This record gives sequence, structure tokens and C-alpha cells, in this order.
Amino acid sequence: MLIAGLWGFAEATLFFLVPDIWLTALAVRRGLRPALLACLAALAGALLGGLAMYGWGAANPEAARDMLDWVPAIDPAMIAKVRTALREDGVTAMFLGPLFGVPYKIYAVEAAGAGIALATFLAVSIPARLLRFMLLTVAAWSISAALSRRTAPRARTSLLIVVWAAFYAAYFLITGF
Repeated sequence: MLIAGLWGFAEATLFFLVPDIWLTALAVRRGLRPALLACLAALAGALLGGLAMYGWGAANPEAARDMLDWVPAIDPAMIAKVRTALREDGVTAMFLGPLFGVPYKIYAVEAAGAGIALATFLAVSIPARLLRFMLLTVAAWSISAALSRRTAPRARTSLLIVVWAAFYAAYFLITGF
């Protein structure tokens, strides 16, 4: 739980690997219930991290954007795209963007400047973060359960590592990192 919460906070701020890695590993190794509880811890950490980034973006957006530009796979064009999406589509952009690989931390930094109130930002953050956490966790558990009769736990964990490595290789290739 502690790792999930800290990872959720870290990824919502400046870390670039999603807590879903840990959550799916828990689902494969420990089962669905502990992994779903860890999803809630990751959400709590993400909300705290999102709150910190929202505050930074409200107080000093240029400094926050400059720091985001240092995060792997984030560049000024992506930041500008999020800023535009938030202004044009509001919280809908914030809800959908992270499902398609756009880091939540950018939405947190840009939300205040787009006129999204803190309470609204946090309220939308709950389903926006939790949906992906839970979907991937349940998917990993389901696949692992289906493979459990034919494969050892170590083999399922190895498969999960390969899947995440392939995901990040593709993601960094697509984003130009």
C-alpha cells in the first residue's frame, strides 16, 4: 500500500513511470483484492501529487512548465496541447487525456490557468485516475488467472515485465524520447 501511494504521488508530480506497473504486479503476484486496495492508495497519492502540481501551476506556471519539460516524453508542444485542450474542452480533456498516454501531471499544472477550480480538478481526478488503475489491474489479474493453470507465478511475472517493457519502448518511440 505504501509503495502504491508513494508511486501514485511520484508519477503525478515528476516521475515518469506509471503506478500501474506496481498495481498490475500486485494483481499477478498477490491477487485481485490486495491490488484493488493498492489502487486506492495509488489514487490517494496521485491526488496529493495532483494537488501539489495544481498549486505550482497556479502560483508559477512558467516554472512548472519548465520543470515538466525535463520529464522524459514531455515536451513544450505536449504541454501547449494540454493547455489548449483544457481551455477548449475543460475537464473532459482532463478525463480522457491520461487514458491515451498524456501525463496527468501536465493537466494538473495547466488546470488552474484554464479556469478549472481546485475542487473540480480533484473531483474529476478521482475517476480519471482510478478508472485506468482499476482497468489495468483487473486485466492483469484476469490474464494471470487464465494462465495460472499452465504457467508458474514467476513466468506470469516475467510476462508482465515483458509487456511493460514493450509498452514503454513503444511509448518512448512514439513520443520521441
